[in-house]
Amino acid sequence: MKIYVVGGALRDELLGLSVRDRDYVVVGATPEQMAKQGYRPVGRDFPVFLHPQTQAEYALARTERKTARGYHGFQFYYAPDVTLEQDLARRDLTINAMARELDAKGLPVGPVIDPFNGRADLATRVLRHVGDAFAEDPVRILRLARFAARFADFTIADETLNLMRKMVVNGEVDALVPERIWQEIARGLMEAKPSRMFTVLRECGALARILPEVDALYGVPQRPEFHPEIDAGVHVMMALDYAATRGYALTVRFAVLVHDLGKANTPVEMLPRHLGHEERSVTLLRPLCNRLKVPNACRDLAMLVAREHGNIHRSLEFGASALTRLLERCDAWRKPERLVEVMQACESDARGRLGFETAAYPQAARLDNALSVACRVNAGAIAAHYRAAPAAIKAALHRARIAAIEAALNPVNDPVL
Repeated sequence: MKIYVVGGALRDELLGLSVRDRDYVVVGATPEQMAKQGYRPVGRDFPVFLHPQTQAEYALARTERKTARGYHGFQFYYAPDVTLEQDLARRDLTINAMARELDAKGLPVGPVIDPFNGRADLATRVLRHVGDAFAEDPVRILRLARFAARFADFTIADETLNLMRKMVVNGEVDALVPERIWQEIARGLMEAKPSRMFTVLRECGALARILPEVDALYGVPQRPEFHPEIDAGVHVMMALDYAATRGYALTVRFAVLVHDLGKANTPVEMLPRHLGHEERSVTLLRPLCNRLKVPNACRDLAMLVAREHGNIHRSLEFGASALTRLLERCDAWRKPERLVEVMQACESDARGRLGFETAAYPQAARLDNALSVACRVNAGAIAAHYRAAPAAIKAALHRARIAAIEAALNPVNDPVL
């Protein structure tokens, strides 16, 4: 029985990066032997065990054979005679198919075991598939695209990109389950350069199958005086990368990704203007979120940003009444923290344009100040005043907030807004 650290942990160490997770493979053991040593079995499809002290995951070396389409269409074989190289051969990329043996204390011993030249691909910054088994699992297309977003200076080997294209043509991507698609997209959105994930998916044809609403944005023209980058798809990717440079949350990044979907079906005679694209974006976004089973927090923020981002961009022109209505539609009184994320997404939209990357975005401060002023209205006192007519409370609060914002917009001394 031998234990090896494999995959991403070794890759990241060789790149000089901090290690996020460690994966371990056990060669020459049976499930019964693992259980006798105190390891607790947790694997559903194949034997994975938790270490009795560290609770780290240890998997028995295995091979796999494709039996049906999709992510779950595999038959696994595990036994003491499965070698380390056989286990590494089933992995996706050469840079993830390296291993190093551990001694009885869990310390690395001996050289890096690298049967598929992963170190050479690390040195030349290439993402390359290990072997033909790559084509058996469509999730690997998503994973490679995600790695491209993490390692933005890596290129994709021509033979790997060609293989991915064949997988798409053969319909493998169509068999992916929604939960796994969302899992990989969400992880890719949180990488350093998330646009790269979607660029790779588009290059191999998978984006049109997985997110056709986003794929359709490419090639759609916009008014050059507002969008010097012209292409709506390019704009969304620029906005997304800006959100990543700011370290914004997944909810914000997803909202940025889908905020302009409606531009893809703007009537041709209207181009390059996109009047009403906000509502069209909301219409397209609902089925997308249902299809991929997007979490509620991501869906709700994305719907709000898609509907209101045009109004927020124009809010410098709004008076007290329009500002109050906008804040009400954003449910800002109950969820002020969500308004912060809405403004982060809108700021990313505004700065995700060629030449506007560092432009001021005063709308955020103005809306934040308006909210602060309106929140100082004594809602309890108003409710008490209208105790005999509770139906009038909402309208009274609305008027009081308008008055508070109006007073701040037109102060006697230094302006607040």
